[in-house]
Amino acid sequence: MKMLKLILPFLLIAFGATMALAQEPEAVKTETSDLDYPDKPLDDVVDRKLLSEKRILPYEPVREGDILWSKKIWRVVDVREKMNLPFAYPGESLFEIIVKGLKDGALTAFSVEDDKFSYPISNSDVESMLFSTDTTFTVDPDTYEEKMVIVQNETNPEDVKRYRIKEIWFFDSESSTMKVRILGIAPIIDKLDENGNFLREQPLFWIYYPDSRQWFAKFRVANFSGNEASPISWEDLFEMRFFSSYIIKESNVRDRRIADYITNGVDALLEGEKIKNAIFNFEQDLWSY
Repeated sequence: MKMLKLILPFLLIAFGATMALAQEPEAVKTETSDLDYPDKPLDDVVDRKLLSEKRILPYEPVREGDILWSKKIWRVVDVREKMNLPFAYPGESLFEIIVKGLKDGALTAFSVEDDKFSYPISNSDVESMLFSTDTTFTVDPDTYEEKMVIVQNETNPEDVKRYRIKEIWFFDSESSTMKVRILGIAPIIDKLDENGNFLREQPLFWIYYPDSRQWFAKFRVANFSGNEASPISWEDLFEMRFFSSYIIKESNVRDRRIADYITNGVDALLEGEKIKNAIFNFEQDLWSY
């Protein structure tokens, strides 16, 4: 009995040490497997916050009586053009930024039933546009049983090859200058048949640009000039109009697009250039002597 009392403390110490050694690898494994640790290495020389903390300047107010002339223009930006490649930069494309803004509640989507931003779209409707469900059959390798699986497909940013932009040009008599303001942006995808043949182009939704400027100002345009030390935001790009586009419609009494009365593609582009030159010449003619 006395011998047991002498040995018991040593047994307890040995048992505790064994348990500590047994638990140590699990604790180390948990610590090293956690990728969201606070001391994540900085993938740069500094933590760049200038764009994320940037505050945009509001538009200068314009009196209705100072608008001498105005016209609404609809144009298309094709991301496959060389100048527009930043629109489709992988991981930082404009479509991904818009989708992130919709999910975070910073942006509001409007229906394409009209282009006057009349009908806001709920979050559930936006998700139904961005996500589609499909069914496929798979074979279990163990039982060789065929099972039906429901797959959720997300809209691929690479499928958005064009954007429709609505803007208004107006001559401000107070400053005696021609000005332009973007009103809306709509991403466009191609609708294909079951064989992969093109059917039509389909705008997904409209984003009202004046209310979205602050959101676009937080994201840089990827690899715009090749110098990452002097980035510009998407708001800068739109305001400075660093993109290539072609006109598809101007405001008219019949509400027609150019394609409704000119079917030839080359002639339609020339008609768009004619509309652009008419706007330019209007301002120049005001200063003719």
